[in-house]
Amino acid sequence: MLIWIALIGLILFSLAAYSAGRRKVLRASGGSTRVLHSLPGYYGAYVALWAAAPAAILLILVSLLGGQIEEAALRADPPAAVMALPDSTQDVFYNDVVGTVTGGQVSQTEYDGALGEAFAAKLIEARDIHRNLVAATLAAALALALAGAAFAWPKISAGFAARPRVERWIAALFLVCSIVAVLTTVGIVASLVWESWRFFQAVPIFEFLFGLTWDPQIAIRADQVASSGAFGAVPLFMGTFLIMMIAMTVAAPVGLFAAIYLSEYAGRTTRAVVKPLLEVLAGIPTVVYGFFAALTVGPLFRGFFNGIGAELLGGPLDGVGLYLMQVQNQMALVAGAVMGIMLIPFVSSLSDDIINAVPQSLRDGSLAMGATRSETITRVIMPAALPGVMGALLLAISRAIGETMIVTMAAGLQARATFNPLDTVTTVTVQIVTLLTGDQEFDSPKTLSAFGLGLTLFVITLVLNIVALQIVQRYREQYD
Repeated sequence: MLIWIALIGLILFSLAAYSAGRRKVLRASGGSTRVLHSLPGYYGAYVALWAAAPAAILLILVSLLGGQIEEAALRADPPAAVMALPDSTQDVFYNDVVGTVTGGQVSQTEYDGALGEAFAAKLIEARDIHRNLVAATLAAALALALAGAAFAWPKISAGFAARPRVERWIAALFLVCSIVAVLTTVGIVASLVWESWRFFQAVPIFEFLFGLTWDPQIAIRADQVASSGAFGAVPLFMGTFLIMMIAMTVAAPVGLFAAIYLSEYAGRTTRAVVKPLLEVLAGIPTVVYGFFAALTVGPLFRGFFNGIGAELLGGPLDGVGLYLMQVQNQMALVAGAVMGIMLIPFVSSLSDDIINAVPQSLRDGSLAMGATRSETITRVIMPAALPGVMGALLLAISRAIGETMIVTMAAGLQARATFNPLDTVTTVTVQIVTLLTGDQEFDSPKTLSAFGLGLTLFVITLVLNIVALQIVQRYREQYD
């Protein structure tokens, strides 16, 4: 808490340094900015950056790594009672010590006897370590802030090139952000590949990709780790594809036609009203869509299809009619339809902006040649906007593949290899969440299968992006 308070104080100090640096250079120039190498704000920013950046880096590092530093210092001299404990119990012991001192989470373990004495002694040691670490950090941060300000202050003069130096700071910040983004991506891919490799050592990849039975629960027993079909992911892929296709069947035409209407036919008043209403759909939480699907759309579809079966096929005992009478509230059609409604603003808003970006000269030229408005849209505007529209559809597809809450509440959790929209199905993302819910140890194929699913989904999404990029490059056209 003190470190975060120090960060707030450092921000205030940097603001004061900025104001002081700006006032100094204005005084040095006699109030005229024409004799300055850079604008006055750059001089203030230069002093503020040197006063704040080094100290802020130190404070952030300590806030992120302080707990590990304290725990490492505590483990340097473990008591005999603690050394007698298993490794996992020792971890709980030291976590409780650190959590008690810092106000973090602790377990419900009761320490008594020799272990209680060790716990009390370690509490005293941990308080000293924590107090010394915080004091040293605050002192070092204060020294860095003052040293940085003292380093930058004498350089402030009318001829000092402040702008390039401040821009180098900004460029360095952008570089660090880029490196963090790249390393994050590499870390995600590496963790997926490594854990998936551990999973495929227990379950053959052929059985995973082409097996027709998904039942990871049976992998709890050692003799069933490699059972044929236990980790067959085909039902999950089929369920994901089925729901995605239903969702895009709803979202793609409705969203695209809405975009065409708003950009080419609607007046300003209609556009100003309809477009914000469509975009409101994007701000509704997915759990609300899930409730809507489970409580409204599901019963509505169930009543409709059961009524069709009873009316057209003679009742519940008549062939397919028997099947229709067993339709439940949870089905792929419900999840796909509601998900399609959710995706409409993704398609319509992006497509509308893309269509509006097509140069007006193309419309005027087509109409001047005698083409009708509909012919201009189909033969001129849409080919010009095709790359952007494909990007909007790809974004909607990726959103549909990654959706979890609507599928859980509206399609169920049953893995079934079917393309029947009236069946209960599940998707890859739902199963990943199910497998990783709660405290898990990554030492069994059941848990590791989530990484296999994640890696497969990553590869599929990558292939979709490559195919879409090829389509965009093939049909891209340049217009003046």
